[in-house]
Formats: sequence, C-alpha cells, structure tokens
Amino acid sequence: MMELNEYLHTHFPGLCLRPSIYHQWETGIHIELGEGMYQFSDSFQLNLAMFDRVYRQVLSTFHSLFSEQDDILLVTNVYHRAGDEKKKIRATKVYDRYLKNRDVRFQLRRETLPFVFDEEEGDRFYTSRFYLKCKKRDIHSLLLLKAICNEDFSLHPKLGGQYGSYYPDVFFINTITNVIFFIYDDRGCEVIAKEKEAIMQLNKN
Repeated sequence: MMELNEYLHTHFPGLCLRPSIYHQWETGIHIELGEGMYQFSDSFQLNLAMFDRVYRQVLSTFHSLFSEQDDILLVTNVYHRAGDEKKKIRATKVYDRYLKNRDVRFQLRRETLPFVFDEEEGDRFYTSRFYLKCKKRDIHSLLLLKAICNEDFSLHPKLGGQYGSYYPDVFFINTITNVIFFIYDDRGCEVIAKEKEAIMQLNKN
C-alpha cells in the first residue's frame, strides 16, 4: 500500500493535511452547507430541517467525488496533549463504528506527528494520524458523514473526542482522481484536487 506521506508528497507537495486545505491549494472549492438556514429555531430548539439539508449536501458531494471503483484513503487526525505518549492510543470511532467491511481494518496505519496547527504549541500537543485504504462500499458513508457534521451538537451519530484533546478531523482522499474532501463541521466543507477537471462537476451542482 502506498504510504500516505509518499502519496501527498507526489500529488499534493507542500500540503499540510489539516483544516483549511482549501486555503493551501490553488485548485479547490469551498462549499457552504445549509446556506441561509440556522442551527437553532426561534424557540432555541435544534433546527433539524437544516441538519437534514446539510446531510443531503455532504452525501451528494461525497457521491460526486467517489465512485464505487475508486480507491480511498480514509485519514483521521487525532490531537493529543504532550505527555500522553505512554498511554495506549486507540483508533477513533471512525474505524470502530463506520466501516462495513471490518477486514480492511487490518490495513490501518498510525503515525505520530508534530502538532499540525500552531508550531508554538508543539511542545504541548502532538498529532496521531490514522489511515487506511478502502473502497466506498467499505464505509457506512451516511452515518460517518452525519457524525462529522454533528460535531458541536447533541445529535447522533457522533464521533466523540475521548481519544484526543480535540474532536478528530476526517479526510477522504480519492487516490485515483487525486481529490481530497474535508468537512470541517455543519457549516461547510472543502474540496481540493490535483487537476481542476476532477471537481468541475461540483460547480454544476
């Protein structure tokens, strides 16, 4: 299996796989989710209609970017406080709950990296990165996408953040079309590509 760092160096040189990939790469699209709608109603209840719309948007985008034949690198960044290195670091719920094909978990890789955000915080935090190669059919796509969007709210499904100091970031990489898809929360998502032709269909949606 191609190592993640080798793949990124070859196809996305200089990219740091962290939130705001759209601002790091020339060819990309930012998609606002639930545009014109709000998370809460006038009575301060969760606006479930907005979340339903967000779920439909991210699922439609996911299906536009990933075919059944494409190879996917499912990547998760988990952020930890320094000093936790001696603790047993478990993979996130991404790989426990949201894979249909449990056999692919044997391909799960992990690497320890410096903190991918503020370098000045590098002595206080570090990054555990998990990744595996799979197909779209191996993933409970809708459930996983919903869990990512539910980050800040008391909704289920949920990823949870007990294995790190922050909620994990999940990236979907299409290694055939060379596209990276990242949902930062219910407000929006980012898509970058090596070639603009790979994401032209998103401009038509």
